[in-house]
Amino acid sequence: MNIIRDKEFVNQYHFDARNREWEAENGVPTTKLKVDFQLIEQNTEENKTSIIVILRFMIVLDHFVISGAMSQGIHILEKIVREVDEFSEQDKRFLVSPLLDILQRLTYEVTEIALDAPGVNLEF
Repeated sequence: MNIIRDKEFVNQYHFDARNREWEAENGVPTTKLKVDFQLIEQNTEENKTSIIVILRFMIVLDHFVISGAMSQGIHILEKIVREVDEFSEQDKRFLVSPLLDILQRLTYEVTEIALDAPGVNLEF
């Protein structure tokens, strides 16, 4: 797949200590990763499709929760995509991979500073 990527954008990133009392009353949060692909433009004249990849996440660990959203514009050259269902699982993983990398980097750095210890490595 021949693509041009816009710069990644961190829309939100939260590091929250877990509140066990609140969780006892309201329920324990669960880890979730959700990826959305929004078709923005199908340019038949240039044979190009523009999409936005959005990663929404909540990662629950022992003592804290990481949550937020990140996005990136992607321009797919030499192809018109009519529906996001046209992407294979491998294509989707390729398209979202820079956002997962940023999530891993941010989490490592933030936890290293917040915990004054080696950072937490996320595995995807």
